Amino acid sequence: MSRRRLYQFLAQFTIAVSAAIIVIEMTEAKAGTYALLLKLDKQERITVGKLGTFDFPAGYYLYVGSALGPGGLRARLAHHRRDSKSSSQSSSRQKGKKFHWHIDYLLQRAQLVEVWSAASEERLECKWSEVARELSGAQVPLRGFGSSECRCPAHLIYFSARPNREQFERTLQVNLAHRRSSRTCSAPANAKQVLP
Repeated sequence: MSRRRLYQFLAQFTIAVSAAIIVIEMTEAKAGTYALLLKLDKQERITVGKLGTFDFPAGYYLYVGSALGPGGLRARLAHHRRDSKSSSQSSSRQKGKKFHWHIDYLLQRAQLVEVWSAASEERLECKWSEVARELSGAQVPLRGFGSSECRCPAHLIYFSARPNREQFERTLQVNLAHRRSSRTCSAPANAKQVLP
């Protein structure tokens, strides 16, 4: 990534993440990367497609994804908001619905608390996921969750306490400034797995 593109990305990221974004209303269908901050008030047993059935502990979950296809961030985030437990449309959509992504299963039980996003044509979800795994208290709750198409341990990260968005932003800026645009999909040594 050129230095100019990096600065442009960081400026967009800072704008997108600098305020607590509860609901995103985007007028353009820009491609980008996003993180959904979810909360489970109590432990839940959830079947996640072919991954199986698991007990998810109460706490916060940060799910990282990308929206590079048609509709971009606007369409993808609208999909996730509709499926969230906090959406009034969720219960009616749940019946008879075939889920497409792992996160669809968790969204049926978890409350969508916040969305962090940045417009970019580049696929950055693996880097964002790596940064999230480096945050204080981060644990990988279920290997393979959201990472079927890459070598990351997971794109879902568990926290017993709410993760610090500012710490995430600072760590991401440092990592992006020091790395080339190659994908990094290795878990840091401090990342723990919660579920088998």
